[in-house]
Amino acid sequence: MAEDADFYVRYYVGHKGKFGHEFLEFEFNPDGKLRYANNSHYKNETLIRKEAFVSPAVLKELKRIIIDSEVLKEDDKHWPQPDRVGKQELEIVIGNDHISFTTSKIGSLLDVQGSQDPEGLRIFYYLVQDLKCFVFSLISLNFKIKPIG
Repeated sequence: MAEDADFYVRYYVGHKGKFGHEFLEFEFNPDGKLRYANNSHYKNETLIRKEAFVSPAVLKELKRIIIDSEVLKEDDKHWPQPDRVGKQELEIVIGNDHISFTTSKIGSLLDVQGSQDPEGLRIFYYLVQDLKCFVFSLISLNFKIKPIG
């Protein structure tokens, strides 16, 4: 894995419902820029946008997580199609590898086990959980929430 290889990651999960278009999205760019957006209209919440730059060490760890997951070997052709519940998208570019997955929102591991490709969808599901934890950790490190009152 070359350090200067092309690298890009984008994840989106969302749906359109009674509160409008609600979604969570983040992306990492090759220059280390992390962009995060969370649009929840629940209880009149507003769009949250954050941007930060991460170090090369953080990008290296992100690449390791993705490569170790073996998601680059998967194919989404037998995964559930997006539906009224919502959709998820994951796009990854690492060097010459470029994947783009689209599937429905996954509520639990029961959804994964009941799919036509439980092994591939399980890899996707756990990687997404890891990526979300990774991003939430980075966001909480960089942005402090001010207490009210």
